Amino acid sequence: MNTPLALVGIGVLAVGTISFRLAGPILRSRFEIPERAQQLLAAAAIVLLTALVATSALTDGHGPAGIARPAGVLVGGVLAWRKAPFVLVVVAAAVVAAGLRLLGVP
Repeated sequence: MNTPLALVGIGVLAVGTISFRLAGPILRSRFEIPERAQQLLAAAAIVLLTALVATSALTDGHGPAGIARPAGVLVGGVLAWRKAPFVLVVVAAAVVAAGLRLLGVP
């Protein structure tokens, strides 16, 4: 592994990340985003998070994840939708997935 090249890459990514984080507060007062664009951005964030959850819940590597993981995610999603405390959501999802795996469900 080329250590100096890796350190340069890490430095470039760090500067880029800080620049993006600072750009929002700095440029917020200079630009006004239309209401419709704000609504679309909010919807896009929800769609991206849903896609991430679906991909993580339903696949394992290059194949399907089985039944236990999606069942745990479903339980966690329902509890989150019902506004249960976050710790309860995570623990319940883990218990359901682990319980199903303990019973032999893939």
